[in-house]
Amino acid sequence: MPADRLRSIVPMFGGASQYVESLNAVLKFVVTHHPSTDELVGWHRGSFANVSSRDSILRRVSYLENVGFLQRVGDEWRLGDAGREYTAEHDTEILLRIMCERNVGLRSLLYALSAGSLTIAEISEQQLDTHPELGWSRGETDMAKQRANWLRSMGLVETRGDEYVLTDDGWEFVGHAVGEWRDAEWTSTAGDQEFHAGTYETTVVARTVDPEFRATVLSRYDGMCPVSGVDHAALLDVAHVLPWSEFPEHRADVRNVVPLSKTHHAAFDRELFTIDREFRLRVNPSFETRSDVLQRTIIDRAGEYFPRLDDALNPEYVVQHNATLEWV
Repeated sequence: MPADRLRSIVPMFGGASQYVESLNAVLKFVVTHHPSTDELVGWHRGSFANVSSRDSILRRVSYLENVGFLQRVGDEWRLGDAGREYTAEHDTEILLRIMCERNVGLRSLLYALSAGSLTIAEISEQQLDTHPELGWSRGETDMAKQRANWLRSMGLVETRGDEYVLTDDGWEFVGHAVGEWRDAEWTSTAGDQEFHAGTYETTVVARTVDPEFRATVLSRYDGMCPVSGVDHAALLDVAHVLPWSEFPEHRADVRNVVPLSKTHHAAFDRELFTIDREFRLRVNPSFETRSDVLQRTIIDRAGEYFPRLDDALNPEYVVQHNATLEWV
């Protein structure tokens, strides 16, 4: 992970669904008054109920500075590069890009929500599983809540009871992000194997995906190819059941992808094996090999049930994929 990418996301005053509104008010005040630190603290105290702690206010100001919304010029506060870019149009898409570029975990949370609703406790686990470098304690939910509320304030996530779900705008972002963010820089330390996730390409088609999408997929499978057992991140691809080129609407659907070793990804795409709707391995009858590895991990496992796929893959996608195979 680049050294300047932020692990901690700080909430704004004003309420869980008002972060963007509060951000806009702060930026407007700074543009209008170029305040000193004392003036900025005083404005916060006068603008938000039950806000008095100077340390609490300055923690938020420091966060906005780290993201690039604010910068200190002498004794005054001005807009930073990100603040100027965002306030030029106050466009949510620009705000989301800035937040995703500067903070770890926001995109992977959106990808995870594409598989279904999550509680705050589940969001906390998802973030730690995907980004262990975040480093908070298991069971802690405060940081997860701040991430969810930033996305909620941008209209990408909404609450239903105690669960968080994607809105239509959230779905639209997810659908585009997997390809548009493929060159994003991020380094994971998952499994004590440091790697730059954005550098990995598929075996069959030289294509990168958003590194946070890749990390989200790997975390759902505990960093392991469920067919071969390969667990080294550098040797795993993100394989699509419904092909990338033919089904753009499912490119970022985490229930349409599975991590496969590079060899097994190639074998899957070349129709040498598949998985049926009961998540049992089916082998192409014409597949012959002298490779001990392929014999042991594919041919000898014909008919075997893979429980790890049961909650992770959409069986309807598997059925749709298999309908194109003459031998199934």
